[in-house]
Amino acid sequence: MRKVKYLFKTIIHMDFKNMFRITKNISKKAKKPFLITLIDIIYCGFKYQAGYYDYQEFEFYLLNKKERKTYLTRGINNQLVKKYNDKNYWYLLQDKIEFNKKFNKYLKRDWIDLRNTTLDDFKEFLKNKDYVIAKELDNCGGKGISKVKVNKNIEKLRNELINNKQYLVEEIIKQHPSLNELYDGSVNTLRFFTYFDGKNVYILNTILKIGNKGFVDNFSSGGMYTFIDKNGKVICPAIDQKDNKITIHPTSKKEIINYEIPNFKKACELVKKASKEIKEIKYIGWDVAITKDDACLVEGNEFPGVFQIKPSFDNGKHEGILTEYKKYMDI
Repeated sequence: MRKVKYLFKTIIHMDFKNMFRITKNISKKAKKPFLITLIDIIYCGFKYQAGYYDYQEFEFYLLNKKERKTYLTRGINNQLVKKYNDKNYWYLLQDKIEFNKKFNKYLKRDWIDLRNTTLDDFKEFLKNKDYVIAKELDNCGGKGISKVKVNKNIEKLRNELINNKQYLVEEIIKQHPSLNELYDGSVNTLRFFTYFDGKNVYILNTILKIGNKGFVDNFSSGGMYTFIDKNGKVICPAIDQKDNKITIHPTSKKEIINYEIPNFKKACELVKKASKEIKEIKYIGWDVAITKDDACLVEGNEFPGVFQIKPSFDNGKHEGILTEYKKYMDI
């Protein structure tokens, strides 16, 4: 019944113009007629809860039925969120200040709430800081975030941030020098996907998000992502929102494949501890920054997102992440 409701809701809100555009692109890549491709996309929507973005991103046109069953689609992911994440507690992850309060000991940086502090408090906070990060409380995808230069007119700056509803102001994270070499225009974060069964925490998947020509690393804001193995090593090329395959970072010219994440074990331990803080939200996507000697939380996501290695990148393995999820979760 849930599956039917999800499909019905998806159809109602579907952007058919965009769907036909993407179908046309896929038919060219797959070298199949448009109508045959469209029929297969619709079939996969009903059979695997895979939207046309899933079909494109996870290259379903390259997969047989057995292989398709192993891929985590957005429809399945939505059902996991509904099953394991109590909506009454989502605000602890959605509201950035509530998140900072709850996970303060894992942040390892200073921050301030402009709604509940005075101008003198703000002046004290800004001492010895050249730049800070200002955030809206409930935006996502890197939106509503600014890198702000600290000027002499602190009162004017405070008023501007309040007018912009950027009530959360944080100390800038100084990432590990190695990650600076990879790309120094943003903090390049790890996204850990965790599941807490009430006793143990399992890391289901890990990706590295890398910025590109911007100060945030979010995929939707021009960044790219790639995949990390259980030892902290990059195992495949990165992709961006335009579906480009990237092996050499276009700005830094650094090799992406085989890059090793510093302090990776510390990052793993960090998210395992943090995952036990809210027992009502069991399935979380954590964004983690790597510093010189440690790791720190950036944010948590009650909708962890869907990330899997493209079949064309996996050396013929053609197996999605759903196989790993099923080891620990009831799917």
